[in-house]
Amino acid sequence: QVNLVESGGGLVQPGDSLTLSCTTSGRTFSSYAMGWFRQAPGKEREFVATIGWNGENIVYGDSVRGRFFVARDNAKNTVFLAMNSLKLEDTAVYYCATNQYPTTVAGEYDYWGQGTQVTVSS
Repeated sequence: QVNLVESGGGLVQPGDSLTLSCTTSGRTFSSYAMGWFRQAPGKEREFVATIGWNGENIVYGDSVRGRFFVARDNAKNTVFLAMNSLKLEDTAVYYCATNQYPTTVAGEYDYWGQGTQVTVSS
């Protein structure tokens, strides 16, 4: 059974930084790409970032490019999402997901975490 567990969410103010983590078990983490998505209330799930198995092939969504950074530690089966200069519109539940290859399409990921809430509020 493949499990993904996100952590690190919370309540922050505009301009703050926050780093999310996602730890995976049940499959060989270093062989798979990882992705981050988010979903705000009443909105569709939005692509945030993806990273290949070797830390390459990184792609960011337009709304986070230059502010968010994705990285992975294969020795710890963990992928990170460093979020800087947070905005009110970054408020959402953030999900990590795993797939054989990096992709921006949510439907192509085969396993998902339960999500972690990020709230940006003044």
